[in-house]
Amino acid sequence: MENNSAQITAKKISIMARFLFLTRWLQLPLYLGLVLAQCVYVYHFWVELVDLIGAVLGNQQALQHIMDSVAVENSAHKPHKLGETAIMLVVLGLIDVVMISNLLIMVIIGGYETFVSRMNLEGHPDQPEWLSHVNASVLKVKLATAIIGISSIHLLKTFINASAYDEKTLIAQTGIHIAFLLSALSIAYCDRLLSHNQEDNHN
Repeated sequence: MENNSAQITAKKISIMARFLFLTRWLQLPLYLGLVLAQCVYVYHFWVELVDLIGAVLGNQQALQHIMDSVAVENSAHKPHKLGETAIMLVVLGLIDVVMISNLLIMVIIGGYETFVSRMNLEGHPDQPEWLSHVNASVLKVKLATAIIGISSIHLLKTFINASAYDEKTLIAQTGIHIAFLLSALSIAYCDRLLSHNQEDNHN
């Protein structure tokens, strides 16, 4: 009688564990939503690129859109022609979109592989090199590094157009970038400590 009771309890636990494990698929709509966000960024990238090419070729509407996109809000230093600085700011904006898109790819693919289901891409010629050893810790470090790269682009855009910003804004953006950098270093250091502890436990 006791054995039957134990078996029933074990079966209930097994069903509950299986149900909880299946709930990981609830994250799938979230990753699909990020794929749609990726599509929005692709559209935005091409709109900006087409406007830049149109402005270079003399299209006044495209030129006006470019001037509005590189102008700093509430600033008297609005560019009136497509000079080197304006082109550089637009190109940095395009690079910014690409880096955010790369961040989305890392979150979508790495997150799905880590928290939902294996993709079984071993041996595939297009498998990302970092995906072969991805886990939650590696994903956090790579995301932190990507955020630093995005922050660097924003900071560079600010410094190129520094005359349009006040000193408080420049100091604040620099401080935020340093905070991102220190956070990434802290995450990497903690991950290294955990890796060493795991190696020591195995030995």
